[in-house]
Amino acid sequence: MKLKIYQVDAFAQQVFSGNPAAVIPLKTWLPDELMQQIAQENNLSETVFFVADNQAFKIRWFTPVSEVKLCGHATLAAAFVIFNQLNYQQDTIVFSSLSGELKVTKHQDWLALDFPAQPAQPVELPDALIKGLGKAPQVCLAAEDYLAVFDSEAELMAINPDVTELEKLAYRGVIVTAPSEQYDFVARFFAPKVGIKEDPVTGSAFTQLMPYWTNRLAKKALFAKQVSARGGELKCELTGDRVFISGQAVLYLQGEIEV
Repeated sequence: MKLKIYQVDAFAQQVFSGNPAAVIPLKTWLPDELMQQIAQENNLSETVFFVADNQAFKIRWFTPVSEVKLCGHATLAAAFVIFNQLNYQQDTIVFSSLSGELKVTKHQDWLALDFPAQPAQPVELPDALIKGLGKAPQVCLAAEDYLAVFDSEAELMAINPDVTELEKLAYRGVIVTAPSEQYDFVARFFAPKVGIKEDPVTGSAFTQLMPYWTNRLAKKALFAKQVSARGGELKCELTGDRVFISGQAVLYLQGEIEV
């Protein structure tokens, strides 16, 4: 069986930046085991599969080691392929997912993800988090991930995570964040539990970051950067219980796989 495959750099304005995702359109779902094997073979932080369902699409995301319930950058990559490679004519794509209905709207070269907000709540600071980050954060919260707030961007950039310690934590991963002089805030994301030491740009993390930073900064629209080695800029807005996360994307490769 031959399948089309695209690799897209999401939250990027040029190749070799942002977060790469493999995108595989399907006519019907493959067995779960096969989709997991394909994701492992691709060895990217996410491989996204989608199936057309009338005027909408069903979507699923796999890391090299497991399926996840929500992934922002791979959703952006899938929407980019649907708009630009599959010639979808509407301005908004509706995805059905394990996290409910997700929408992506095209605004010229920017794609806006409409995701549910995940407000993080205060939690006890685990020893493994302190050891894993090498320093205790100013604030420790949690939703889908731990959210660790530091005082400065310099502190954030100095973190060299101990993945052995972070793997012990109960949540999917660890978001670290701090204020910035150039942006409203910056962030990094570590998720060794699902096979990702550090993710370049993590759309789903901003569903947790935005409720915190909009409350702290007293404004709803924010400009942020994930300060990984590749880096990525995001325009975000919190509206009620939804977070709109906008970014750009570029095509790196397209081809065919045989399974």
